[in-house]
Amino acid sequence: MSGTGPRRGFAARPTQPDAWVSAADRPVITPAYTARLTIDVTPALRARIKISAFQRGQTVADAIRALLEREFPEDGGGTP
Repeated sequence: MSGTGPRRGFAARPTQPDAWVSAADRPVITPAYTARLTIDVTPALRARIKISAFQRGQTVADAIRALLEREFPEDGGGTP
């Protein structure tokens, strides 16, 4: 196996990070969204959520955040 170049691992760092990742392509995460919530939904519901968010020009995460804000307002006045 002599004559081969250095072995690059799966998570090798790119040689030119600026060309690899553009700062404009990264999502902006504000400090208000620091907790991650994982839920299980059916594939059909996931598809409906994605379609609805797309039609509204939102990301799925933004659509779910808005839904949760409406359902659970900071004043605690959500529906029982």
